[in-house]
Amino acid sequence: MADVIDYQIFGDDLQLVEIALDPAEGVRAEAGTMTYMENGIEMQTTTGGGVFQGLKRAVTGESFFITTFLNTGAAKSRVAFAAPYPGKVVTLDLAQEGGRFICQKDSFLCAAQGIEVEISFTKKLGAGLFGGEGFILQRLEGDGLAFVHAGGTVIEKNLAAGESLRVDTGCIVGFSSTVDYDIKFVGGFRNALFGGEGLFVANLTGPGKVFLQSLPLSRLADRLKKALTISTGEKSGAAGVGGDILGKIISG
Repeated sequence: MADVIDYQIFGDDLQLVEIALDPAEGVRAEAGTMTYMENGIEMQTTTGGGVFQGLKRAVTGESFFITTFLNTGAAKSRVAFAAPYPGKVVTLDLAQEGGRFICQKDSFLCAAQGIEVEISFTKKLGAGLFGGEGFILQRLEGDGLAFVHAGGTVIEKNLAAGESLRVDTGCIVGFSSTVDYDIKFVGGFRNALFGGEGLFVANLTGPGKVFLQSLPLSRLADRLKKALTISTGEKSGAAGVGGDILGKIISG
């Protein structure tokens, strides 16, 4: 059974979640997300259940290790976590989600001690081959609070039974375990070549809850990469022209 924890979320677009732990309570977090901790909090870094568990986590693109922050003091103490890029913190009460929730591999932030973080492979081959970010998902299991991070703005959708939503795979934060997940080809020659949205989209079918993000890390990184490439190319071009002119001047 997961620890019952108190929390407070600070900020707007660069959010941080502060967890208040009673003595002997703990919270599990992704490595590198801790911002600060008060006296009485001790870190215990492990593989989260043996070498095999660590390897499974590494396959999802996460750290081999997971850190538990345990209050070993005699009074309530606090520890805070923040994601490394702009966005929102989404609170999940797994007890209200049937004890299970599926998340993107890089969205998990922290969870009450007792919540298990496992790999969740998609059931269909097409999703595995073409899902991109959605191929390997994480499954959060337990009956306590968990916190995930979404880039940009968070959009929550509640799908009715049989209701479907087509989504860019990178824009999925997570969804209820009752939601069916598959990959669909966008179709159309011009769409495939010139659409700029990729060849495949995720098809989510209810019933269940879906959290989406407006600015996934992959999209932000792609924009920054293009901007840096253009900027570097312009500088290189200018330097090349300047070098040619300078060479002609020197040679007379």
